[in-house]
Amino acid sequence: MSGATGTERTEAFAQLLRELKDRSGLSYGTLAKRLHMSTSTLHRYCNGTAVPVEYAPVERLARVCRATPQELVEMHRRWILADAERGRRPDQGAAKGPAQEAAPDGPAGPEGVESAGENDEDREPVITDRAAEATPSRHRFWLRHRRTALIASVVVVAALGAGTYALHPTTVRAGDTSVPASTVPLDAGASRQPSAVPSADGSGHEPSASATGSPTGTAGSGGGRSGTSKGDGKQEAGRSTGDRATDAVPLTVGVRPYVYDSPCSQHFLVDSDPEQVGPPASEQDAPRWAAAYGAVSSGEQRIALTVQGTGAETVVLNALHVRFLTKSAPLAWNDYSMGVGCGGGVGTKTFDIDLDNGNPRVTVKNGQRDFPYKVSESDPEVFYVTARARAHDVRWDLSLDWSSGGRSGTVHIDDDGRPFRTSADVARPGYDYPLGSSEWIARTGG
Repeated sequence: MSGATGTERTEAFAQLLRELKDRSGLSYGTLAKRLHMSTSTLHRYCNGTAVPVEYAPVERLARVCRATPQELVEMHRRWILADAERGRRPDQGAAKGPAQEAAPDGPAGPEGVESAGENDEDREPVITDRAAEATPSRHRFWLRHRRTALIASVVVVAALGAGTYALHPTTVRAGDTSVPASTVPLDAGASRQPSAVPSADGSGHEPSASATGSPTGTAGSGGGRSGTSKGDGKQEAGRSTGDRATDAVPLTVGVRPYVYDSPCSQHFLVDSDPEQVGPPASEQDAPRWAAAYGAVSSGEQRIALTVQGTGAETVVLNALHVRFLTKSAPLAWNDYSMGVGCGGGVGTKTFDIDLDNGNPRVTVKNGQRDFPYKVSESDPEVFYVTARARAHDVRWDLSLDWSSGGRSGTVHIDDDGRPFRTSADVARPGYDYPLGSSEWIARTGG
């Protein structure tokens, strides 16, 4: 495949789809029904006349056809190459400019247009929940953003051979909540902690965002991340731009919004019947799965915060706070268990949040010590926070107070520009996806 170009990449992708479909013994109609897409759409994917704009329906097809882990890796690699090739075809020119519109290669007929642009029918299998259908513009923007990020990752995928690169990077917003202060942009070369957790940009690094200067103390999810730091005003006068770079917030925070304590610990509430919900997601795929189905953590939500300094200096983490944005009756949706996962080791620095408490706070557990903690570039910390809801649907976020030398500030932490959301699962119908099964099964015995 390394030498494949042009339509060869799309054909290689379609060939693997056909092999899996043929091996499953399922007809196009039966397979399309299980994937919640039209038979004609499935035909186009398998014939190579269309490439899905999102990897989610491809992964569902592979899992229904009992693809091996190695085949899942190869399927994802071929889809990225085919999707990247489609992005270079002339029928994408409307969004790229006259120079590229004149490119001679690529199909020019109706088949080519369908492959590149994809009609609404081809897009819909990615999002099937009713809440998502109510906001088509936002959905399409998200698809375009994900496709662009995955196209950019093609070289990394080929080099690393990773299976899935779908974890949403979590926006970290930072700001000094006390007094206005001098602010300075963070150096683009600031250190970030490497991680095996794949990110949406395909870099193979845990999503971490560095807080930088902003006079307002907050930053939107779509722009540059920002924050403020408070320093000694006497030292500000006459300093060069290079000197002021040291005033940038001296830490980064990487967020994993769904951490599986055990393979079956994570549950989601989804406002859809089981026939409309795809197979469960592993931990690294959970953010994309939750976004696709408008899912909300059921009963509890466990997140991981990786806090690391950007230099040799020690940064003191003084306190971690929780804030409620909304609190309402629990969602009357169906409960789905993620029967597969990649739990991994759980660190000792674990904290709890009672989302039903009228005065919420982050509390330590397992007899460990409370804040403060210290971090630097060579000595990061990982904090696990478990938020539990038994009687409410709660939107919440976190803030981390820090200090270093004569400076201090607050980093606001949320889920990619959105608050975290956890809802109680009060007597809701539950569904499990047993190993070897191809459909959701109603839960019995609680």
